[in-house]
Amino acid sequence: MTRIVIPNQSTKLAIAVSVRNAWIQALVFTIFLIIPYREVMAIETPRYIVLDKQDDFEIRQYEPRIVAEVSVDGDIDEASGNGFRLLADYIFGSNRISDEQKANTHSDENNAKIAMTAPVTVEPLVFKSNLAESNAWRVEFTMPSQYDLNTLPKPINNSISIRQIPTTFYAVITYSGMNTAQRINKETLKLLSWIEQKNIQAIGTPELARYNPPWTLPLFRRNEILVPINREAQSTAR
Repeated sequence: MTRIVIPNQSTKLAIAVSVRNAWIQALVFTIFLIIPYREVMAIETPRYIVLDKQDDFEIRQYEPRIVAEVSVDGDIDEASGNGFRLLADYIFGSNRISDEQKANTHSDENNAKIAMTAPVTVEPLVFKSNLAESNAWRVEFTMPSQYDLNTLPKPINNSISIRQIPTTFYAVITYSGMNTAQRINKETLKLLSWIEQKNIQAIGTPELARYNPPWTLPLFRRNEILVPINREAQSTAR
């Protein structure tokens, strides 16, 4: 006959404490993994000031910046991957350095490596009702602030364009987790609704910005939806 043992109260408490301690150890282990990872991956991001903040929403003023961008077709995941590979090839050395840079470095070498920055931004070329439903995209890397248009290496691939973006104002929502199509559309609609409530004028299409490599745990990911807005927005939003 099989004997059924019913744990008493002290046994239940011991099990609960053991489970709790296991969770604490797992959390501490994760933190020790994340901290050095974040230090190693501390890379440059676009400079901005926050003009207004409400929960997960912000109004930001971005400083002028230079971007390298490429237009690609496909769904958002396919376009992001293909665009990233093209731009990564450029910053990893598929380029020609400028005459000014050659003069400053006293070198005739091309194929200069450019530091990686964050975020990687994707923007639909034609915005429909849902951000993730586009099939044509602009993928964009912000260039390190040490460069200007004269010193930045020129891409060998003609599909990559370099342009300077002037001071720009954005309405932004920040969130963590996975960027599924459903989640992207949900966060975009939340931001557009907030913009409408604040009587802010949107002057461009929503953009998705991803700051972390794909192996980052979803809980620690930083994702943003940004919408360019009228420069008067900083006073209207207060």
